[in-house]
Amino acid sequence: MISENAPSSPSSKPLSKPLLRALRGEAIWPPPVWLMRQAGRYLPEFRAMRDKADFLTRCMTPDMATELTIQPIRRYGMDGAILFSDILILPWAMGQSLDFIDGRGPVLSAIRSEADLARLDPKRVQDAVAPVRETLSRLAKELPDVTTLLGFAGSPFTVACYMVEGGGSRDFAETRRMMQTNPALFDRLIDTLISSTAEMLCGQIEAGAEAVMLFDSWAGILPPSAFRRYVIEPTRQIVAYIRARHPNTPLIGFPRLGGIMVREYAQKTGINTLALDTVADPAQISELLSKDVPGLTLQGNMDPMILFSGGEAMIREAQAIRDAMRGKPHVFNLGHGVMQHTPPENVAALVEAVRSV
Repeated sequence: MISENAPSSPSSKPLSKPLLRALRGEAIWPPPVWLMRQAGRYLPEFRAMRDKADFLTRCMTPDMATELTIQPIRRYGMDGAILFSDILILPWAMGQSLDFIDGRGPVLSAIRSEADLARLDPKRVQDAVAPVRETLSRLAKELPDVTTLLGFAGSPFTVACYMVEGGGSRDFAETRRMMQTNPALFDRLIDTLISSTAEMLCGQIEAGAEAVMLFDSWAGILPPSAFRRYVIEPTRQIVAYIRARHPNTPLIGFPRLGGIMVREYAQKTGINTLALDTVADPAQISELLSKDVPGLTLQGNMDPMILFSGGEAMIREAQAIRDAMRGKPHVFNLGHGVMQHTPPENVAALVEAVRSV
């Protein structure tokens, strides 16, 4: 658990940036646009840098991370630049081993016992992620004046999934088993992640991030009671802690595949912006939440496969999503990240389609 009475330091950041204005609840036309995984393997300039160092090295080397963050801004003029990093930097910073293996993804030393959890040291985090803050400081100086700088972290439940499994999984069976058979241990892991995530995000804001996003990629595997306990409540605590220190910094929440539970998530967490996955209808969600959470911004939510395919169908879909949200606070994005082999010209055509009036 974390205290919600942290010291306050109001932000004085300007509101002239379209994305920052939208994240604060303003309806912008055409809507600002950025894409999850906009810096990635679909870009030839990204692949050229990938050959120079492994993934973790690229995340933790400010020169490289700065360049990788800026590449899609330079190419497409996105309204938002999201820090090039990874949600598993946090467990690595606490002392959990982490490797990224081609064809397999992240591999960590699994947390399955009290002894495993005891080996983590949250006090290491701020020093360990100092290069990330340095990257943000550089980006704040190098990005165009109209571009909003976004920091991010994984939400506690999603990060815990990887920590307990020791990597990715189709069903996260070990995580769900721990929730049932050793809830006290799982609660302690979640509490550790709540406080460490909140502190890490505050550090990102203090280094230059103008808004931050919480990715809960695996929220959709939970039943409602567990969703409330492990998705909504941790997010609420993190938002409250950040808001006490940085009350003017917009917070984006992404409870992927949360279904009808996103309504309660938006009502109870205090986020400014709800990021939607591909199965949600933004216009319907907006109508549903208009009275419950007035001023809430929605972000999303085109299917990345449509972007991959491109063509006139992509343009029609993008403009349909955009037009359905006209007059409401909206940030155009995908419902998940850009796919690896997406043609770069499709991304250029998408941005042009969203901005055309």
